[in-house]
Amino acid sequence: MNLAESIQNSWKILTRSKMRSFLTMLGIIIGVMAVIIVMSVGAGAQSLILNQIKSVGSNLVGVMPGAAEEDGPPASVLGIVVTTLKYEDGEAILKDGCDCIEALTMYVNGNETINVEDQVVNTTFTGTTAGYLDVEDTNVETGRFFTEEEEKGVSRVVVLGTEVRDDLFGDQNPIGKKIRIKKTSFTVIGVMKKRGISGFQNQDDQVFVPISTAQKLLLGIDHVSMIRAKVDSAENVDKALESMKNILRDRHNIAYGEADDFTARSMAQGLEVLSSVTDALKFFLVAISAIALVVGGFGIMNIMLANVQERTREIGLRKAVGAKRNDITLQFLIEAVVITFVGGAIGIILGILISILVAVVAQYLGYDWDLVITFGSILLGTVVSIGIGLIFGIIPARRASKLNAIDALRYE
Repeated sequence: MNLAESIQNSWKILTRSKMRSFLTMLGIIIGVMAVIIVMSVGAGAQSLILNQIKSVGSNLVGVMPGAAEEDGPPASVLGIVVTTLKYEDGEAILKDGCDCIEALTMYVNGNETINVEDQVVNTTFTGTTAGYLDVEDTNVETGRFFTEEEEKGVSRVVVLGTEVRDDLFGDQNPIGKKIRIKKTSFTVIGVMKKRGISGFQNQDDQVFVPISTAQKLLLGIDHVSMIRAKVDSAENVDKALESMKNILRDRHNIAYGEADDFTARSMAQGLEVLSSVTDALKFFLVAISAIALVVGGFGIMNIMLANVQERTREIGLRKAVGAKRNDITLQFLIEAVVITFVGGAIGIILGILISILVAVVAQYLGYDWDLVITFGSILLGTVVSIGIGLIFGIIPARRASKLNAIDALRYE
């Protein structure tokens, strides 16, 4: 049997009943589309992580509460409240740590409604220290940042992000004005310069208060969420990490051989952990989307079995004029492969278009998101769709080839 002629005949049969063919292909379309989207979005998310880490700086080290496996995230990242890090830990690191640590800051965060007369904004507040500007390599646009005395003295002062300033005060100068966070009144002393999105957060849509104020008046806690230090050069990062770990282990009375109750990593190490997490998530989602391919395969098999029954007389006629069992098997296999290949092609096109849309939206929102559509994902979608056709088409094809010519011609 001529292969080109078989493909042509399969296409005619496919277009003869367009709606049934489309419904048959739907599972394949969704499955292949999902694989392309998941792989593209996963790669885009990894590029976002890499770009964000680069924007923060390679000479930063961070400490988070809670133990972690060597390649895993600390417990606090997983949403578990861990209170092992204290303000005094940061002070000890800054005082007794290696000389390579240039600056250090600490953080606590929360979400709250901010009120100014009739203006209301729901935003993130960050409790931090006077060293924030040096560690984050930023500055204020107008006014000033709070001092170390205000940081320790539970002062009711606040520095606004530019978006919060615009939402609350418009074109007015906010310096010296009062705002209310929860039930506490704060005096605006500064406005940060515009930074955009950094570290996966819109830095302009938040406000900054002294860490002691955030702990005691807004959150009612006595721990910190993170300590971040700036090292004089990337070459001294390991030295700084070792110094910080030794100080914390001594302060927390952790004996030799016992697990730490904190996680200290450089930005490069954090990148590796986050990449491994996104890789695992990406492949998990690919496995989930593969279920749609399997479901689509069973749909194709059922439709092809019904197709065999409908074309019983045609099969008998072809056998009567000399068609062999292999010819019948090949014809039905080709039909199944054509259906899955067309479905896979549609899924690939839709997957690429949606991936482009996701990247455009992410970039429009300010995220440093790269559009990544690999040849491997397209090849995977093509191979999988053809493979589904072969696997789930073999049973109908073999059933068609085993029909007796005389019985098939008598079939009504």
